[in-house]
Amino acid sequence: MKYRELANTNLELSEVTFGAWAAGGWMWGGTERKDAIEAIRVSYSLGVTSIDTAPIYGQGTSEEIVGEAIKGIPRDKVQILTKYGMRWDLKKGEFGFSSKNNQGEDISIYKYAGKESIIKECEDSLKRLGTDYIDLYQIHWPDSTTPIEETMEAVVRLIEQGKVRYAGVSNYNVSQMQEAAKYIPIVSNQVPYSMVKRDIETELVPYCIENKKSILAYSPLERGLLTGKMRPGYKFAEGDHRQQLPFFKDENLQRTNAFLDSIKPIADRKRITLGQLVILWTLEQPGITIALVGARNAEQAIVNANAMEHNLTRDEIAEISAKLARLELAL
Repeated sequence: MKYRELANTNLELSEVTFGAWAAGGWMWGGTERKDAIEAIRVSYSLGVTSIDTAPIYGQGTSEEIVGEAIKGIPRDKVQILTKYGMRWDLKKGEFGFSSKNNQGEDISIYKYAGKESIIKECEDSLKRLGTDYIDLYQIHWPDSTTPIEETMEAVVRLIEQGKVRYAGVSNYNVSQMQEAAKYIPIVSNQVPYSMVKRDIETELVPYCIENKKSILAYSPLERGLLTGKMRPGYKFAEGDHRQQLPFFKDENLQRTNAFLDSIKPIADRKRITLGQLVILWTLEQPGITIALVGARNAEQAIVNANAMEHNLTRDEIAEISAKLARLELAL
């Protein structure tokens, strides 16, 4: 495994960080708790020391799974990244969307980052995770109903109390990052980034490079789209959010797979999977610090971690990027 320093901190994160959204089951058609725990433990044994989770993932389930998985590991050997600001148990703030929990019950999701709510969320997360501090605490989504100053003041207090080490944001744009930075040192922004979703390259990446902020890229495999394993006609499990996304329309699956087939010879030469090739390319892009990659079982976790045993040459990166430039999806 390879490691990179989180900007302006002494925190070393594994280049492949375990993304625990799918482990929580919510919006992914449920979860097998035993498999998810094993996936995290196997990842750690292969050097994946960083784990990203959130309370909303399974309404506490993902954090509980992470807490169980890291039990017995020395706390300073693992980095816990979690979030706040999405409530399913409180109707306050900005309404996000309607959903169903893992039991199939209707729930309403609100983006809310009021001061007292954050304090409560942190305490709940610490209990579920079985720890007394969080390495990186990130607002999950912007909340238009709460001033950023109020939100960040709450995190300042948590840092002063030793419950949080560093403050990050997620899904923030440049102006929101600039506002947050007035009140607290923001070290990172966790945003979606993949071969087929590159809009952050226009403004956010240049800002983060210039101001020495880390970018944590989530969904680098675009929820499985870029693994080459999904073909037109793919059937999703009930409750899997991907069936609603335009990326997974048959036409786009066909176009994406044609692109993946064109770069497969590079993967074959290196004896790696397409997914591993995509992870390596992602980590070579300007401004990207780490890639958050999910795994629902040990087999997937092993493949993700083992990507870091390989490297791409400049010529290979250029070849992939040139072929990618010709890919057009109907979104």
